[in-house]
Amino acid sequence: MKPTRLLHELGQSLWLDNITRDMLDDGSLSRRIDELSVTGLTSNPTIFDEAIGKTAAYDAGIAEKARTGLAGEALFTELALEDLRRAADLFRPIHEASRGEDGWVSMEVSPLLADDAAGTLEAAKAIHAQAGRSNLFVKIPGTAAGIVAIEEAIFAGVPVNVTLLFSREHYLAAAEAYLRGIERRLAAGLDPRVGSVASVFVSRWDRAVAGAVPPALANRLGIAIGRRTYRASRDLYASPRWAALAAAGARPQRLLWASTGMKDSGARATLYVEALAAPDTIDTMPEKTLLALAEDGEIKGAMPADGGDCEAVLAEFGRAGIDIHALAARLQKEGAESFVGSWRQLMQRIADKTAATGPQQAAG
Repeated sequence: MKPTRLLHELGQSLWLDNITRDMLDDGSLSRRIDELSVTGLTSNPTIFDEAIGKTAAYDAGIAEKARTGLAGEALFTELALEDLRRAADLFRPIHEASRGEDGWVSMEVSPLLADDAAGTLEAAKAIHAQAGRSNLFVKIPGTAAGIVAIEEAIFAGVPVNVTLLFSREHYLAAAEAYLRGIERRLAAGLDPRVGSVASVFVSRWDRAVAGAVPPALANRLGIAIGRRTYRASRDLYASPRWAALAAAGARPQRLLWASTGMKDSGARATLYVEALAAPDTIDTMPEKTLLALAEDGEIKGAMPADGGDCEAVLAEFGRAGIDIHALAARLQKEGAESFVGSWRQLMQRIADKTAATGPQQAAG
């Protein structure tokens, strides 16, 4: 049995952290679904910047939309949603068979709104309505303003992928926002079944401390943080509070491992994927990591529900001078800034490609 299938049988969903128009057109996404047990997909501004900037696949669509008067963010949103609607339709049978637990795609709100709760909420509602797909998550960052928007979005019935979470504490804040949104829906007599996932980033931890800790601790921090967070998640879903919500029909907010591609060429490409194998979770991985897993992965069982040795490992990092809480805050800030950079570059690419259509074409 392929390692990808073994993960699926273990109870973990495999999602692809990528989307391009080419993979939709040439059938490669369909093959990933059929052959590698892929059951969902995520996107972000960096992914779309790469897809639009490095190929000509979107040029005709940009020109066509420019002729209708669309520009900038509005043009990009419709361009991206064209791809994501097609992907959502491919995953719809999985979504329906899993009763809404799996088979999702994700579209991010503008990173420029990371500190604007009201703006984020309005953008999330607009994307959800414009997408017209029940299996599309709107990605909202787990910043202080984002947490406020997440609760309101869940209350409004907008499915949310909480992104840019880096620690147990970040995760618990996102989970609390989700629970409050669901509790408010129940109090208002609304359906509590609103989908959500909480995306915890892994590899950026190890990149941040590379060269600053003893060699024995290399590539161990992200895994330890993930395992600590998994334990917190298991404890949350064993609580009386959750039991009451589940009895009323609520769905759990699934824990999702993001940034699981290995950046250290001296380590196993599938190290993070193998270490964070766990039921009732999701791993969204770059295509390179997915293919490495299918070819050479070693799935030896699920990680311990109690986090195993995570606290002992984190104590070692503390003794090596790493302040976990300060680093988590820094990583979230840097992650938000990185997406802003990708977003601005993406908007410039679209402006350049719009201009390249020529005045006669652009004018129609």
